[in-house]
Amino acid sequence: MPSALQLAQGNEALTIAVLECRKLLHRRSLVSAAASTVPVPGLDWAVDAAMLSALVPKINARFGLTPDQIQRLGPRKREHLQKAINGVGSLLIGKTITRELILRAAQAVGVRLTAKQAAKCVPLAGQAVAALIGYSAVRYLGEQHLKECVQVVLSANLALPAPEVITLPS
Repeated sequence: MPSALQLAQGNEALTIAVLECRKLLHRRSLVSAAASTVPVPGLDWAVDAAMLSALVPKINARFGLTPDQIQRLGPRKREHLQKAINGVGSLLIGKTITRELILRAAQAVGVRLTAKQAAKCVPLAGQAVAALIGYSAVRYLGEQHLKECVQVVLSANLALPAPEVITLPS
């Protein structure tokens, strides 16, 4: 299965959006990995859910796929977009993101998350394994969501919104 970047190939705006979102995904995955090393049961799952609950809406916004952005489209374009979303089968595109929705999407990596909990019981090496699993689980879910966003944008022939410009105080 091609990656989000491979799917976006040939479309400069999509490629830039994927690369920007991957940077954000990498940073959030590192936070998840750090939380995975803390030997408090359940803390890493809470951090993972919080990371994804904040990350997914940002990815959706970058691709023009938040509920507000979709609502601003014309009726025909909105209907075409809904068909594309249904065709991809995404749980997270065009919806208000809740922890329950994130947990349902995380069931795809449930075995990894359970292994992460078990690995924490082994001093040092287990924490390293837990961190690696935590990083890869969040990274995997984020990459899957990125792929779905790219597929929907391509299928619906949707124009991406302009990237947010961050102004620094002088």
